[in-house]
Amino acid sequence: MILMLLMSILIILISNILMILSMILSKKSFMDREKCSPFECGFDPKSSARIPFSLHFFLITVIFLIFDVEIALIFPIITIFYLVNLFSLMKIIFFFLFMLLIGLYHEWNQNMLNWSN
Repeated sequence: MILMLLMSILIILISNILMILSMILSKKSFMDREKCSPFECGFDPKSSARIPFSLHFFLITVIFLIFDVEIALIFPIITIFYLVNLFSLMKIIFFFLFMLLIGLYHEWNQNMLNWSN
């Protein structure tokens, strides 16, 4: 028990010494200020945060997230391939792909995929 306590104190002491050393030895200059500023989607962080944002970027992000979640749902189908018979597996896969195509048709119908606007 005492050995674990001593090791914990030693680990905390070494980590604090290394953090203090890195703060002392680090070289900071005024030129590095731009590197340390946050970079968010190509917007200048020094300008106003209330600039208009294109809705197409948001819609493409939502479409990406939907397809990403759908891919995550396809992976378990591969693992249950040997547990179920082929007909029921094909029903699951076709239903899933049918739902994907309905979502894609809805996005196309609402002109979410059209960048000319």
